[in-house]
Amino acid sequence: MDPVVVLTLVAVIVVVFLMASAVRIVPQARRYNIERFGRYRRTLQPGLNLVLPVADRVNTKLDVREQVYSSDPRPVITEDNLVVNIDTVLYYQITDPRSAAYEVADYLQAIDQLTVTTLRNVIGSMDLEETLTSREEINSRLRAVLDDATGKWGIRVNRVEIKAIDPPATIKEAMEKQMRAERDKRAAILHAEGERQAKILTAEGTKQKDILEAQGTQQAMILRADGEAKAVELVFQAVHRNNADPKVLAYKYLETLPHLASSDNNTFWVIPGELTEAVRTVTRAFGDQPTEGPPRTARPEEAATADATPAEGRPPELDAAAAAHEAEKQAAAAVSDAKAEAVEAAQSSRTPHRGQTSAG
Repeated sequence: MDPVVVLTLVAVIVVVFLMASAVRIVPQARRYNIERFGRYRRTLQPGLNLVLPVADRVNTKLDVREQVYSSDPRPVITEDNLVVNIDTVLYYQITDPRSAAYEVADYLQAIDQLTVTTLRNVIGSMDLEETLTSREEINSRLRAVLDDATGKWGIRVNRVEIKAIDPPATIKEAMEKQMRAERDKRAAILHAEGERQAKILTAEGTKQKDILEAQGTQQAMILRADGEAKAVELVFQAVHRNNADPKVLAYKYLETLPHLASSDNNTFWVIPGELTEAVRTVTRAFGDQPTEGPPRTARPEEAATADATPAEGRPPELDAAAAAHEAEKQAAAAVSDAKAEAVEAAQSSRTPHRGQTSAG
């Protein structure tokens, strides 16, 4: 082969290589740090860039998007000397590619170690309960410390979150027992409150029921008394309007006595105290009239003789005593007759029942 042709081909290949090495295409959201003979020269932006072949080279390629870094659980001691394992999630973004490449050797490891150190300082001033309930405060304090330290590294920490806090197994068991006891306590309190409210409502309902029943009974008694009073008033008016004779009233009074023993459940009956007076009234009503014939009108001379001379020459006081004694005898006889009629009425009312029983 002709040496000229060979040299031409070599020259073309070298030119193509140099042109290819002089062109750098940077993707979006990427940054390339360029070094010339080992010294930082510039940072390439996204797009087409030209560099000096052979002299310039790409040292680091960095992603400037926000990234997430999750650390492994690290043991941390609380103020009350309890060891808890805490793992964090870090959201960061590279703002200065040159500082991120040349100010720190490994920015992820540096951020991880700084997070663990700051976390131990923060958790060391809190007890376990405060640690479990103060995540927002821990996150804000971690972010403030990391953002201040990583600023010179060209990194901005946007957010720090505690992913999990794992206390020891014994502490978990104790916490579960405590929570169970608290739940049982709240359940017992709620149950007691429910029973208390139920008893109060039941008592109020019973009270209202008794009040309403008493009011109903009161109204019923008032209405019954009004009805009886009106009935008595009507009977009284009817009696006075018809001008009933005392003889009739006394007879009706005695006529009701046999009905006292007419009921099957009555084992005894009571004779009222006014019975003697009623019998005396009947005696006075019927005792002065003869048994046969119409009443006879006394002659004037007989009346005068009777008024002037007592019967059979006896004093008036003896005649009055004899009349009272006779009236008492008649009253006793009337009472005996009334008792006999009542007993006969009671026996007659019980006789059909006995007959029915024997027949059955």
